[in-house]
Amino acid sequence: MSALRGDFISTADTFVNLPFRPCFQRRFTRIARTIRMLRQFIFGAAISGCNIAIHALVMLTVIGVARIIGEKTASRQSLRLTAVMIATVLVLMIAHFAEVLVWALSYAIVGAAPEGADRIYFAFVNYTTLGYGDVTPVERWRLLGPMTAMNGVLMFGWSTAVIFEVLQKVLMEITKERS
Repeated sequence: MSALRGDFISTADTFVNLPFRPCFQRRFTRIARTIRMLRQFIFGAAISGCNIAIHALVMLTVIGVARIIGEKTASRQSLRLTAVMIATVLVLMIAHFAEVLVWALSYAIVGAAPEGADRIYFAFVNYTTLGYGDVTPVERWRLLGPMTAMNGVLMFGWSTAVIFEVLQKVLMEITKERS
C-alpha cells in the first residue's frame, strides 16, 4: 500500500531538493512530475477498467432480466414495457452505485481524498460530474478526479444506450405480437 502512495516519488522529490545545478534540478522536477502523472493515469485507467468490466457484466444481467420479465408479462403489453424498463433502470442504478464504491475504495487505497473527507460522497460528486468543489483531491492524486468523471460520463452514456436498446426491443416484440 505504501508503494502506491509514492515512495519512488518521495525519493524523486528528495533528489529535486538536493543542491544540484539549476539545469539538473529542473530536469529532476520535470521527471518527478511526469512520473506522478503517469502513476495517476495508470492507476485511474486500472480502476476505469474494473468499472468497465462491472458494467459489461451488468449488461448481461440487464439483458437476462429484460427477457425474463418480457416473457412473464406477455399478456399485458403496457405492463410488460413498464416492468422491463423499471427492472432495466434499477439494475443499471445498482451498477453505477457499485462503480462509485470502486472509486471510493480506490481513493482510500491511495489516499486521494483529503483527511476526514467522505470518500463515497467525493466519488459520487466526481463520477456524476457534479463537481461541487467542496472536496478536492490531494495534490499527488489530482488527476483521479477528472478520470473518475470521464469514467462516469462513459458509463452513463453506455447505460443510456442500453436503456434505449431494451425499450426498442420490447416495442418491436409488442408490435410483432400485434401483427
